Amino acid sequence: MTVLQQSGSYRPTPPPAWRPRTDAAPLLPEPEPYRLLGTPAADDLPPELLTRLHRELVHGRRYNAQATALTRQGRLAVYPSSTGQEACQVAAGLVLEERDWLFPSYRDTLAAVVRGIDPVQALTLLRGDWHSGYDPRERRVAPLSTPLATQLPHAVGLAHAAHLKGDDVVALALVGDGGTSEGDFHEALNFAAVWQAPVVFLVQNNGFAISVPLAKQTAAPSLAHKAVGYGMPGRLVDGNDAAAVHQVLGEAVRRARGGGGPTLVEAVTYRVDAHTNADDATRYRSDAEVEMWRRHDPIGLLEATLRDRGLLDDDGLQAVRDSAEGLAADLRARMHQDPVLDPLELFEHVYADKTSQLREQAAQLRAELDAEADSGQAEGDR
Repeated sequence: MTVLQQSGSYRPTPPPAWRPRTDAAPLLPEPEPYRLLGTPAADDLPPELLTRLHRELVHGRRYNAQATALTRQGRLAVYPSSTGQEACQVAAGLVLEERDWLFPSYRDTLAAVVRGIDPVQALTLLRGDWHSGYDPRERRVAPLSTPLATQLPHAVGLAHAAHLKGDDVVALALVGDGGTSEGDFHEALNFAAVWQAPVVFLVQNNGFAISVPLAKQTAAPSLAHKAVGYGMPGRLVDGNDAAAVHQVLGEAVRRARGGGGPTLVEAVTYRVDAHTNADDATRYRSDAEVEMWRRHDPIGLLEATLRDRGLLDDDGLQAVRDSAEGLAADLRARMHQDPVLDPLELFEHVYADKTSQLREQAAQLRAELDAEADSGQAEGDR
């Protein structure tokens, strides 16, 4: 608002004193990553939760190893391993109710499997197939895809739509530290906070966006501190402490479901394997750094607590490992079966009603396939 002066010039009218709408202090994250394992509070954790987390961690580690081996055998085009990050993956897969939605990034195949997606279907996209490999609605897991952070606005949109419909649904969206440098990250958090959408953002800070360390991506004290700029709480948790991640995510999910709005959770973890099988991680990090993180392994942390509480012995551990081997053997056998592919499926599920261009392209491909089949038949008759 301005005041026009008689001379023809103008000057701004001073606005009323600006005041923040909320106190920022409650939105700030912990000064250090929150931990449970190895603290007195771990004694109060339910035994069934700890044993379930451990079982899924061991299964997940073997799943990662088997999927990585499949790339070397040519059965997968690429595999972004989550070895070392299994605590984040398992907690995300277990914390939601059946009616909720999980929005994974390309590295979150394990989270999808823990959520109930068939392991082979979870790897279909990475096999080079044209679709995500599973029906997203069956287990309420959005499609795995390689673009960075694009799943975050989708999660906000679904959560907001569910809220408008009165559905008791929460969306949990996973992203890596590299994804926080994308515009989609900003847009998703901004809209989520403005709409108070029932969505939880889990940032798995594994140290590197491919080869770029976090210090070259942001000058923020932590990624969790970014939450306060959007008007939502930030939480900082030890991403290798499965119990802590599960608890923090559980609190955020309950808050969202109760109308409290979104939460940004940063889980500090480490990508032990390379970015993918096509990456040479030795070019940008040292073996000593990797070894340091191996000593903070999520499986080892949880096994120590289980043994201290008398919930795990050598026989129990071997039983879990044998179960993991069984899952790996089944995955290996099924992935070694060549899929039956129909090229004409390329034109399905693009539009509900095919466009004239799609019909024309499908007819052209069908004619080429028929001609090829006729040619092969003629060769066989000679």
